[in-house]
Parts: sequence; C-alpha cells; structure tokens
Amino acid sequence: MTDDALADFERRVFSFDDVAKTVYTAGSGPAVIVMAEMPGISPDVARFARWVRGAGFTVHMPSLFGSDGAYPRAAEGRAVMQRACMSAEFRAFGGGGASPVTTWLRALAAQAHRECGGVGVGAIGMCFTGNFALSMVLEPSVLAPVLSQTALPLDDPAAVESDPAELQAVRDRLERDNLSVLAYRFEGDRFCTAQRFAAYAEALGDRFVGRVLPDEAANPDPPPFFRDVVGVPHSVVTAHLIDEEGQPTRAARDEILDFFHRRLKPGVGRGG
Repeated sequence: MTDDALADFERRVFSFDDVAKTVYTAGSGPAVIVMAEMPGISPDVARFARWVRGAGFTVHMPSLFGSDGAYPRAAEGRAVMQRACMSAEFRAFGGGGASPVTTWLRALAAQAHRECGGVGVGAIGMCFTGNFALSMVLEPSVLAPVLSQTALPLDDPAAVESDPAELQAVRDRLERDNLSVLAYRFEGDRFCTAQRFAAYAEALGDRFVGRVLPDEAANPDPPPFFRDVVGVPHSVVTAHLIDEEGQPTRAARDEILDFFHRRLKPGVGRGG
C-alpha cells in the first residue's frame, strides 16, 4: 500500500480558543467526526471515512498527530506515538482525566452541526483517540458516540481516560437523552482490555454497548506499524478489517454506519 493523497477531501483549518488544526471534510448530510488512530490519518482511516461519506454523511476528519495520508510504517509510527505521549494536548497515562484536545473537538462538533444541520453529530474515536468520542458526549450536538479499541491510559489497562466526574456527567447525559455508546475491541487486544470494557460498563451501565470480536477475525497482514509495534489484533474498522462478506470486522463497520443512520437520520430509510 502507498500513501493516500486525500485529494477527494477538502482541507480546512478550524480554530478554537487559539488552537488551530487541519480538518479534512467530504460528503453531504449530517456531520460525523472521524478521529484517527495512532499513528495518524492512514490510508485505512481514510478508507473508513469514505465509507462514512458514502453512507450519506459529511465527514470531518481532524489531523491530531502524524503525517496526513501516510502509510503506517513502524519507525515513523513509533516516533509519532512518542511525540503524542509527551504532548500537553494528550494524556496518554493515567491520573489526569480527559485529554485537553477534547475541548477543541467538542467545539469542532458544534461547528460541524451548525454547518451541516440535522438533529446532531456522530463521532468515532480509535485507539489513542478512542475515549475522545466519549468526552465529546458533553457537547449537546453529539448523539452517536463510537469507541473503537480505546487505548488510553496506556499505563493502566483496567482504567478509562475520563475521570469519575466526567463519566457521571456523560452517563447523566446519555440517560437524559436516551442515548447509547457503541464500543469495539478484539478479544486478545492488550491495549484495549476486557478490564477496560468492564470499567466502562460499570460507569455507564446499560448505556454502554460493548462488542468483542474474536482475534481470528483480524486481518493477518496489517501495515508494518500494526504488525511490528502494536503486535496484536487491534484496529477493528481500519488496519485489521477484512472487507469481505461474512467477516466480523465488516459487520462491525456496517453496524457503526447503521448506528449513525438511526441516530442522525431518524425516520429516514437506510437507502435514503
């Protein structure tokens, strides 16, 4: 696989509270924020964003780290991960609560809703950004949060990135507005563990809908970063997805697209 030029996306800059970041947009319809996994907006992440666009949504894909469109090689990916772990925007390790960048992401969701209209906004976070979609629930426009292979905090596999106060506020919002959170992981993933899913379930109750895929459902030949650095089945809808009929990862992708459709296009047929 080669780098992806992202030529079919519009490159914008969104600024909030003196923080400016590039956002790649494409499509029409209600907005969905697609947050890349480590080490950045890879061709597989862009492929997922195109699926979201093709399902009838306006994708907003923020550039949070890494080289946009780059094929995820091992050495470069390690360097991106090390820089992100040291950045003040992210809290890769336990004890600090939600990453500060989530404030900017909530503002992006609000702006996307103003631009795209509809009843609200969807959001999916993956790996390093997985829990960001949960923090974004505190923005009233976010109606469809998806957590894929949440990896933070890196130093405590039984913890979640949100602190107790945020988790309570999220649960209150989910219950008040009758919302749910979809989440995905592979059974043997050492970055997103069964203990972490149990912590989410304890904090959010039946508002948390967790899906666990068998390890053998993962693409056996992912890009070098995922083969050599991650080293386990991990990326449910990107690097480890097998795009074939009957595959659990494709079914997970379709469930996510249906979730966005039900929440963001209520009363509209799936083909509409």
